Amino acid sequence: MNDHTFRDREILADAQERGAISTLGAYLRLSGPGWLQSAITLGGGSLLGGLYLGMAGGYSLLWVQLLAIFCGVVMLSAISYVTLSTGIRPYAAMNQYVNPVLGTAWLTATILANMIFILPQFSLAYDALETNLLPGVVDGTPNSKWIVSSVLAILAFAIVYLSFRPGWMHKLFDWLLKLIVAAIVVCFVASVVQLFLQGQISWEVFKGFIPDFSQLTSPAPVLSEVLASESVSESSQGFWSEQLVRYKQEKMIAVAAAAVGINMTFLLPYSMLARGWDKTFRGLARWDLITGMAIPFVIVTSCIVITTAFGFHGQADEQLLDSDPAVVVKSPFFGTVAKGVESRIDTVGAAAEKRRDDDAESALDGDEEAIAEKLAIKSFQLEPEAKRADSKNAYLAKIISGMSQEERVLAVALAKPNSDQLAKSLEPLLGEQNSKLVFGIGAFAMAFSTIVVLMMINGFAFGEVFGNYQHVGWRVLGSLAAGAVGLCWVIFWEGDSKTYLSIVAGTFAILLLPIAYLAFLLMMNNRDLMQDEKPRGIKMLIWNVLMVFSLVIVSVAAYTSLAAKLSQPTGPLVLGGVVTFGLLMLIGFSAKTNDSSLYD
Repeated sequence: MNDHTFRDREILADAQERGAISTLGAYLRLSGPGWLQSAITLGGGSLLGGLYLGMAGGYSLLWVQLLAIFCGVVMLSAISYVTLSTGIRPYAAMNQYVNPVLGTAWLTATILANMIFILPQFSLAYDALETNLLPGVVDGTPNSKWIVSSVLAILAFAIVYLSFRPGWMHKLFDWLLKLIVAAIVVCFVASVVQLFLQGQISWEVFKGFIPDFSQLTSPAPVLSEVLASESVSESSQGFWSEQLVRYKQEKMIAVAAAAVGINMTFLLPYSMLARGWDKTFRGLARWDLITGMAIPFVIVTSCIVITTAFGFHGQADEQLLDSDPAVVVKSPFFGTVAKGVESRIDTVGAAAEKRRDDDAESALDGDEEAIAEKLAIKSFQLEPEAKRADSKNAYLAKIISGMSQEERVLAVALAKPNSDQLAKSLEPLLGEQNSKLVFGIGAFAMAFSTIVVLMMINGFAFGEVFGNYQHVGWRVLGSLAAGAVGLCWVIFWEGDSKTYLSIVAGTFAILLLPIAYLAFLLMMNNRDLMQDEKPRGIKMLIWNVLMVFSLVIVSVAAYTSLAAKLSQPTGPLVLGGVVTFGLLMLIGFSAKTNDSSLYD
């Protein structure tokens, strides 16, 4: 135990003797690991997740991220309880008492997730600078990308290095991280407060925090009303309804699974061990998770959902609603809407052809038009490749300009807005400069803080690979490795490479998360591991109920996500990987040793 840990223990013990208020003050002073979790979970994934939820479900999906973070806090509390109670490194404990295959996969998945998920964080940080904070200075050229990204990587490593040293440097690291998280919270809360002050939204929006699982099988209430409009044909209603439900399911599942990632489950216990925490700090650990991670996460993601719902849900921009195809094509959502309309033409046209071929008398009004549109889209494949895209877009713009406004609203609901579009939607409320500044700072802080923490996690993981998670040399190497990979976003985070990396990392991480949760459940119930610190009676019952509930939720999310990936061209590869890992894991359960020497 170093001098700083001894002093922290004295501060905590003294505060507990003086009562609840003093204990609260000590908790505020000593907190840290929970803020690390907040810094990583409030990244690009949370920003995009909030944008997509607000677009697809409006205020009615506020409960999704609340439920997701609840499950995450339960499981992170469990692994912190096990780690602080036993003092054993989780990787070693998992290998010896649960399953060495699972332990190795947990460590491997953590490093893989760090290396791949750091790429979009650099991309998001650069985009925030180019679009919102330093337009013109950061100009989007390759040289600019490399220079700016190098500066970000150096600054991130400098902050991470502060965490390697005990004393004032570590305290400075904690405060820098808390300030970054605070900046994120303030930026996104500011927009929602403005919406309330100007009467644009009311307290009714908070009804969206009440869980409604019927949202998994039906379009959002606002969009259901649009679907029921007489101006949307019966055949189109079926198509848009199916697409809206599928899109919303995908985003709900993705958000639920991503709130607490596999690498976050690695970071928490090791960051606590690195501070010298033990069972004396268990109460502080729970407090830190709730106040440092859960509350900022819920506030920020809820604000993103609310502002997105206000700006986009159940509506379309003026350009897309115009009757002139030349204006329609200029809409920022034209690309996504055009793809949806093309899919609708193909689906509805195929159904019309089938009705015509089966029984001409069963044809519906508009079937001939639907068949003609389908044939027209198909005919563009015969044009030279250089002209094909322009010809198709011109035709689709003409189709969209002739659609009812209601159907165009349904098509926009499947779009994927970015932070710049969200900022523009709030310009009437915040002003052009303020809206860009607010969302630019918020998006940049989210990306940069995640870069810092991903580098930090990779340092711990590299140290564990080489047998000493505290070794500064290995932690420096791991951090630099993650930063170096992040710099390469200019090369890898685009086109087919971006898609492939997302599939590989997402599949591995989503598969491992419920299995890691299962491992934490087994560790909590393992008498050989927990010994006298194992909860008993009603406490153990409460732990098990909460952990099983969380395991079920994340397992459903994982199953749904994997099922979607199996239908893609990479499906056989994903299935082979899942089966292989499952067989190895079954073998691994027989290889645990329950080695009591870990307590020596």
